[in-house]
Amino acid sequence: MRVTASAPSLVALPQSPLTDRPLPASTAHSGAAPRETSQEQTVAPADGDYSDYRVVPARHAARWLGSAVSVLLLLALAQSVLGNPRWGWPVFAEWFFSEPVLVGLGRTLLLTALGALLGFSLGALLAAARVSRSPLLASLAWAYIWLFRSIPLLVLLLILNNLGYLYETVWLGIPYTQLTFFSYPTTQLISPFMAAVLGLSLNQAAFSAEIIRSGVLSVDQGQWEAAAALGLPRRRQALRIVLPQAMRTIVPTAFNDLIALAKGTANVYILALPELFYTIQVIYRRNLEVVPLLMVATVWYLIILTVLSLVQSQVERRYARGALRQLPKTWWQTLRPGRHRLSAPTAPAAAAPGPRAAASAWQSRAGGGEVRVHGVSKSFGHHKVLDDVSLTVPAGSVTVIIGPSGSGKSTLLRSINHLERVDAGTIAIDGELIGYRKKGQTLYELKEKDILRRRVDVGMVFQQFNLFPHLSVLENLVEAPVAVRGAAPAEARALALELLARVGLSDKADAYPRQLSGGQQQRVAIARALALKPKVLLFDEPTSALDPELVGEVLDVIKELARSGTTLIVVTHEIGFAREVADHLVFMEQGRLLEQGAPERLLSAPQHARTREFLAKVL
Repeated sequence: MRVTASAPSLVALPQSPLTDRPLPASTAHSGAAPRETSQEQTVAPADGDYSDYRVVPARHAARWLGSAVSVLLLLALAQSVLGNPRWGWPVFAEWFFSEPVLVGLGRTLLLTALGALLGFSLGALLAAARVSRSPLLASLAWAYIWLFRSIPLLVLLLILNNLGYLYETVWLGIPYTQLTFFSYPTTQLISPFMAAVLGLSLNQAAFSAEIIRSGVLSVDQGQWEAAAALGLPRRRQALRIVLPQAMRTIVPTAFNDLIALAKGTANVYILALPELFYTIQVIYRRNLEVVPLLMVATVWYLIILTVLSLVQSQVERRYARGALRQLPKTWWQTLRPGRHRLSAPTAPAAAAPGPRAAASAWQSRAGGGEVRVHGVSKSFGHHKVLDDVSLTVPAGSVTVIIGPSGSGKSTLLRSINHLERVDAGTIAIDGELIGYRKKGQTLYELKEKDILRRRVDVGMVFQQFNLFPHLSVLENLVEAPVAVRGAAPAEARALALELLARVGLSDKADAYPRQLSGGQQQRVAIARALALKPKVLLFDEPTSALDPELVGEVLDVIKELARSGTTLIVVTHEIGFAREVADHLVFMEQGRLLEQGAPERLLSAPQHARTREFLAKVL
C-alpha cells in the first residue's frame, strides 16, 4: 500500500519490500532493518482518507479446500467414466447424431411442446374454474383434477389408444336429433401420435391447474382489493395485477413439471411411437450395445433439461422485478463478474410537466362529493360489526373517524367503497347509490363491472399501502387512469409526475415499491388514489403501519389534500391530527356511531361517557 501525505511538510516514508507498507519512522531514519513483530502495526492517515489504499479481499481457506476436494472428485469421476472402455464411447459417438436418433429427438421435443401448450392452457381454465364463484364450475374442475391425477399416465395412454374399441366414431352434433356436424372413425382419428398428445395434455392439465391455482392463492388479498378499489376491470385485475405476481410462485413449479413432462414422453413407448427412448430401444435390441445407446438418450435428455433450466432462470428473473431490491445475477454475469451490474440502472425520472400543463391537469380533477350513509348494518357470522350507522359527510369536508380497535371503523370505510357488501342500509355519493340501481321502489344490486365503474369516484388508501410490487412507482399511478378513465398514456404520465411532485417523490418515478421506505410507499399510495381524480378519498389508518418518524411526512400530505376540495374520510388514531385537520369528528364503539361533532367541542367536552373514557386514555 502507499499512503500519500496531505501535508507538504511531511516526508513520504520508504516502503518495505515485502509488505509494501511504509516502514516505522525510527527504522526509516536510522536505516536499520525492521524488527519482526507478532502483530501488524496500523497507522491511520493524518487526513483520514483511505481512498489511495489497495483493498485485499479476505481469504477463506475452507472454501479453497472444499473447491479443491470437489475438483479432485470430479476428475476421478470423469476418469472412471471416460477411461473405462466398457462405456463404449466410440459406439456413443457413432449414434449420437445419427438420423434415427435425431428424428426420435424431434418427436420428443414436439410431444413436449404440444403437451405443455395444451396442458397449461387447459390447466389455466381449470384453475380459473376452481377459484371462480360458481359452485358448479368449481366442482367440475375439482372432479377433473381428481380423476386425471389418479390415473397413471401409462394407463391413460393405453385407454386413449384403444378408444376405437369403445366408440366406433367420433361425432359432433345436437344430441337426440339427426343433426350431425362432424363424424369420423375413431381408429383413424386417434392415431398413436394423437393418443400420445391427448394423454400427455390431459395428464399435464390436471397438475398444471393446481400449480396455477397455488400461484393465484399466494397473491395477497390486499392486491385484489387495491385493484378493485381503483376500478380496474376483473380481467385486467387478473392479467395485469395478480398473474404477474402469481408467476413468482408458478414458474419454479411449472418448469419442474415441464421437465417431468419432457422425461415423461418416454412413456409413449407403450404405443410403439418412435420418440427418443423408443428409438434407442429399437437400436440396442439390434446391435446389443445397451449402455452406449442408453448414454445417447441420457445426454440428449440432459441437454433438453439444461436448456429448460436456463430458460427458467431468465423467466424467474423477469418476474422478480419489484420483488427484490436488486435482481440476482444471470449465469452470464456470474461467468463474467464485474462487467454487469446486478440490476438495470434506474433511469432518471422524466421532467415534470410545465407549469401550465400541470395546473391544467390538477385543476381538471373532479370536486368533492357528498356522502350519505343511511341505516347501514353489517355482520360477519354472528358478530355484528356495523349496527344501523347513519352519517352525512358534506362535499369537500374532512371527516375523521376515531374509536377503539374493533369498533367497525375500517368496515364502515370499506362499505363506502363497496369492498364490503352491507346487509342493510344504503350509501350514496352525490345522490348516486353505491352498489345498487334504483328503479321505482326496488333496489337492484349491480353487477361487478358496474360497481367497478362507480367505484372510481371513491379512492382508497390502505393501511398496508397495497402498492403493486411488480410495477414501478410511475406504472402504479398510470395503470388505473389509462385502463379505467381511458386517459391517453402521455396525459396519464404527465398527471402522475405532477402528483409525485406534490408528494415530494419526483425522483422515485422509476423505483419499485420495495425500494422505498414505508412513508414513501404511503405517499405513493395517496398519489395513486388521486390519479383517478376521485370525488371522495378514504384513508384506512394511513399511519398505523409506519414508524413514528415517518408519520409526520404522510400526515403533511393529507393536510395539503384537506385544502384541495376533495372529500376526505379518515380513520385514524392520531388525535392531534384530527384536532388540526378535521371539519367533523366521529366516535364509534361496537359498530355504533356514539357521538359526532366539531373537533374542538368533541375533544374538549364530549357528551357520551364512553367517549370521555376513550379520550382520557389517548390524550
